[in-house]
Amino acid sequence: MTEQEQQVVDLLKSIETGATGPVSVINPKKYIQHNLAAADGLAGFGQLMALLPKGSAKVNTVRVFRDGDYVFTHTDYDFFGPKIGFDIFRFENGKIVEHWDNLQETAGPNPSGNTMTNGPTAPKDQEKTADNKALVRAFVQDILVGGQFDKLGGYIEGENYTQHNPAIGNGLSGLSAALEAMAKQGITMKYDMVHKVLGDGNFVLTVSEGSFAGKASSFYDLFRVENGRIVEHWDTIETIPLQSDWKNTNGKFAF
Repeated sequence: MTEQEQQVVDLLKSIETGATGPVSVINPKKYIQHNLAAADGLAGFGQLMALLPKGSAKVNTVRVFRDGDYVFTHTDYDFFGPKIGFDIFRFENGKIVEHWDNLQETAGPNPSGNTMTNGPTAPKDQEKTADNKALVRAFVQDILVGGQFDKLGGYIEGENYTQHNPAIGNGLSGLSAALEAMAKQGITMKYDMVHKVLGDGNFVLTVSEGSFAGKASSFYDLFRVENGRIVEHWDTIETIPLQSDWKNTNGKFAF
């Protein structure tokens, strides 16, 4: 684990422990917040923490990755209730200056028995990071944004696809069954655009904007790649609040 990765893990853990030392990694003069429930700056982070009942938070960071100036994590939270979250931190001159996240209430296990966080955690094949990022970007653009489902076979190999979305089972069959069930219930899921792609070896995270069940939503999707194919997927979906309810003016994305 790199120094910056450890600093982020320690910072997140401080939400649980109340330790003040790890917070020093945040630049006190510049901390751009994209969690729309928190005010901007270090003060906004402190205000959010102050709302937590003492001893109520639990934080278990399951995965941590780094891509250049960005560290991104996959965490099991109990933070105003059980949630799974992806966090992205941007470093500048050794300090954290920007933060994005996406939180979803914990659910599952899914029809295949997978939770929202179980599975491999350690990245490998760092030399393939750029290729894997390109593959995943193309998958999200072609399939999720473009709806070109006839191209699925070029990215996913049949049933060799482990799914962690709490509503979807493994393999292409699980995906098809879930989409059919959603259609019957009149639930639509639409990806409009990809805002960011981050990667560390065989793990790639995409940040996308769209709508779910008619509500503006943010989609964070983490993929594991093996031999040029996508073999595993974790995600969180979060409703984007009305702008009148935002606690900062930075927006959910703005990469």
